[in-house]
Amino acid sequence: MGRGISWFLLLFGAFSWYLWITFTVNLTEDASGLAFDSAGDPTPYFWVHLVLAVTSFLLGTAIGVIGFRGLRALRKG
Repeated sequence: MGRGISWFLLLFGAFSWYLWITFTVNLTEDASGLAFDSAGDPTPYFWVHLVLAVTSFLLGTAIGVIGFRGLRALRKG
């Protein structure tokens, strides 16, 4: 794996974290009634999007780790 691909994967992982952290914060502060009902309980919309966020955190982490390992291997070899 080349240097360019490794950097791309590392930056993609970081961007994924930034994007989904921002989304999760906005989701928990939702005032439109989509994420929480009138009693303040989470709606199915909230749970589905929370699962998407957690999945994206995990995938973003895995992709970032692959990129980091690629860069580290290039420096050693």
